[in-house]
Amino acid sequence: MFVTFLSDFGLQDDFVGTCHGVIKRLAPETEIIDITHGIPRLQILQGALVLANTVPYMPVGVHLAVVDPGVGSQRRALALRDEEGRLYVGPDNGLLMPAAERAGIAAAHELVNPEYALDSISRTFHGRDLFAPAAAHLSRGVPLEELGPPLAADALVRLDLPEPDVGQTRVGATVLYVDSFGNIALNLTREHATGVGIVPGTQIELELGGERVYAVAARTFADARPGDIILYEDSYRNMSVAISGGSAAEMLHARAGQSLRINVTQP
Repeated sequence: MFVTFLSDFGLQDDFVGTCHGVIKRLAPETEIIDITHGIPRLQILQGALVLANTVPYMPVGVHLAVVDPGVGSQRRALALRDEEGRLYVGPDNGLLMPAAERAGIAAAHELVNPEYALDSISRTFHGRDLFAPAAAHLSRGVPLEELGPPLAADALVRLDLPEPDVGQTRVGATVLYVDSFGNIALNLTREHATGVGIVPGTQIELELGGERVYAVAARTFADARPGDIILYEDSYRNMSVAISGGSAAEMLHARAGQSLRINVTQP
């Protein structure tokens, strides 16, 4: 069985290694796949989107995700099963929902059974004391129902996913996240773009943070000259902004949650 692991823990501290150790002590045969631990701290939406984008490429197993600014509060701890048989473990703050709901949620349970947690649960490290043990036990075949009482799927916390504002010759978009290359992922699909006439080769104007720059829609980085700003469809089929050979986020001072407007320039 596989456990995938996503978090905002980073790799400088011992948090990720400690969670690995907990899983391996309880389930030595389980293989762990680290999706990423580079989610910006406390950024639940970015963690949720990365999880949803990557889970379809992972083997069916247990998907452990921890981006948990509410640790120590009254927020619940969850284990979910989707209609494909994938299991999800993490906080009830919306982090798991975009991934789990792609196939449909078949069952949801609150993690309250102390038999499947560490003996002492800290107020600040549920990743180690609660979530990692639950993921390990599930990977060994413990039934989901053993971990705690059922929860109604419609009672789970969901994120407010921003929708684009699509006009005739412009689109109001939101920056969802920025990757380590400085590419800016937007809440747009190719269908949104083509709906306002944006196809490869179209000249566009981007407005972000009070600044305006010109860009071009492109299929690949190779279609642009070094230094050109491009709008392209990324590997997860979202529209993103990039600079050929550079960092669009650095140049445009982009950050998650900002509004970005795309205007189609007239020929």
